[in-house]
Amino acid sequence: MNITNNIILITGGGSGIGLEIAKALSPANKVIIAGRNKEKLDAAAKGLENISTIQADITNENDINRLFEEIKINFGGLNILINNAGHAYTYTLSDTSDTYNKALAEFTTNYFAPIRLTEKFLPLLKQQSEAAIVNVSSIVGFVPGSHIPTYSDSKAALHSHTRLLRYELAKETHVKVFELMPPLVNTDFSVEIGGRENGIPASDVAESLVKSLQEDIFEIRVGNTEWVYTNFFANSEAAFSAFNS
Repeated sequence: MNITNNIILITGGGSGIGLEIAKALSPANKVIIAGRNKEKLDAAAKGLENISTIQADITNENDINRLFEEIKINFGGLNILINNAGHAYTYTLSDTSDTYNKALAEFTTNYFAPIRLTEKFLPLLKQQSEAAIVNVSSIVGFVPGSHIPTYSDSKAALHSHTRLLRYELAKETHVKVFELMPPLVNTDFSVEIGGRENGIPASDVAESLVKSLQEDIFEIRVGNTEWVYTNFFANSEAAFSAFNS
């Protein structure tokens, strides 16, 4: 698809993968980054061209409605929605760790919020001659990590939903649906699970997304996600053991 002259919304755009995507796309597009912390958003956007900020909590329905109205009024539409914001807890299921409430918080951000945002913005996307939705899932959507169990669950659910959304929208709309599947990435988000030591740069993820948007590659398996994906379907038990060893 064309990746110039678009209006793009990136949730969780104040840092990490979201910010690197914004940097990669902003020179040739109008980019809106959304997040809970206005000061963080403004600091991230400082010195960058074509980037606007809107404070919004994507788990709050009123904030999503306000986000929609601001974009509709101030930008006149939307071409690309990138559901990037994420939430994770590090623990194991063998702990007495309040699993239910942790899972609820993760699913609210990682699964239900993208569904609500997509439903809200889809009418605007359908008005464009070319449009896209990008859902950011994870390598653990294929092979769950024992240290992030319910986060893995939420990303598996998002992967399933994204496949069905792509299938349905392709029938009667021109809205393309992409899934960005990063491995471990070096961001503040992943510090507790070894991202600083073992993660790939967030800029590599952004670069893969830009290239895949241009080439209409709908499942974007970045770095060793491709290896995990291939081995999971060849031998799921071996892939699970290797991933959790």
